[in-house]
Amino acid sequence: MACGAGMVETLLVALYEEPEKPNSALDFLKQHLGASTPENPEVEALRLEVTEMKEKYEAVLEENKKLKTKLAQYEPPQDEKLGE
Repeated sequence: MACGAGMVETLLVALYEEPEKPNSALDFLKQHLGASTPENPEVEALRLEVTEMKEKYEAVLEENKKLKTKLAQYEPPQDEKLGE
């Protein structure tokens, strides 16, 4: 929750420093959240981590597929198992 609290603090400071108070709170939030998000190094690090995790996930899926194929060569067909 520290990240959320810090964001709220940042927004409150920005609001306090505004010479004229905004007419729309929603527009103010969109403007400040949109402007601050790309600059946040934590967000960029998380995006990079997600990208890396997706690549690892795809590699694991491919490995799993290959291992299942290899395993199928050594397992008897399902019909033979049911007849036993």
